[in-house]
Amino acid sequence: MPARAGHNVGTRPLPWRRMAWVTWRQHRLTLAGVAALLGAAGAYLLITGLAMHTAYSAVTGCRPASSNICNQVAGNFLNSYAPGVGVTLGLFQAIPALIGAFAGAPLLAREFESGTFRYTWTQGFGRARWTVAKLIPLAVAVTVGAGAFSVLVSWYIQPIFGAGDNNGPLYPTLFDLLGVALAAWTLTAFAIGVMAGVLIRRVIPAIFATIAVWAGLAFATGGYLRAHYTAPLVSTKATIPVQALVINQGWFRGGNPASLEMINNTLARADVRAVTPELFQPGPSTPVNLGDPVQYLIRHGYTQLTTYQPAGRFWPFQWIEGGWLLALSLLLVAATVWLVRRRAA
Repeated sequence: MPARAGHNVGTRPLPWRRMAWVTWRQHRLTLAGVAALLGAAGAYLLITGLAMHTAYSAVTGCRPASSNICNQVAGNFLNSYAPGVGVTLGLFQAIPALIGAFAGAPLLAREFESGTFRYTWTQGFGRARWTVAKLIPLAVAVTVGAGAFSVLVSWYIQPIFGAGDNNGPLYPTLFDLLGVALAAWTLTAFAIGVMAGVLIRRVIPAIFATIAVWAGLAFATGGYLRAHYTAPLVSTKATIPVQALVINQGWFRGGNPASLEMINNTLARADVRAVTPELFQPGPSTPVNLGDPVQYLIRHGYTQLTTYQPAGRFWPFQWIEGGWLLALSLLLVAATVWLVRRRAA
């Protein structure tokens, strides 16, 4: 049977190694940018972390550890370093979004915007193979880079945890920079960026779309979803385990929720005002021997109900979040390949 016009039956598909070389040549500046971003952030963590670990030696060397003097040393350490650490880790929340926006979004969007994809699709490699050959190496590279960076973050934050900071590893601005979460979030942001580039086919709009989608997903996860990966614990005790993630806390009296007005009416006898159910302000005539306002309310028939996740669930939560983010990323990559195959030249 004669061959179809324009089809050379003797032509073999280009080997993967050639496409890998083309991918490297096209996107080496992108990889260099990712390396520069993670490298600069890592250098800052290393320099400031070394100073913090040196200062932390005064806390670990204090004996006995439970004495008032040692507690004061630990408190002074946290007052000196914890605010700066909080700001730093808050800024680093943007790392996955930046990688997704500036490494993922332009990856295919630039080809569509410039029209060079039409030439590429005539080179005997195939649309699907072309897409996979561009996506997979870069996805693996940014994921591995983010995973290595998370190890440095874990080392950096150790003195803060060791000194007894109340914000444990489940805290929203800490959790997704530790363990496998940072790598998973970076991969997801990259996949979102690539998908946005294919759908929008313009680099700048795809960048903004990537940041918006990633931010919405991150806020929804940190604000609600993560706290309910497993059923939270409920306690009526005045104190909860150290570094637990508090989901909800409120006062009850007679089995019914107590309003702020009810609490203030009870505290008025001791000249204490509740700004919130958890924050109290003593007045000028507050008795010296009043003690803890929380215990005062408990003695007057109130019950404090706290819903929380213990810090010991950190690694189960990491694997849960990493698992569904990986599944989402694979789904986005598969959808991207399908869209490229379906798109008309």
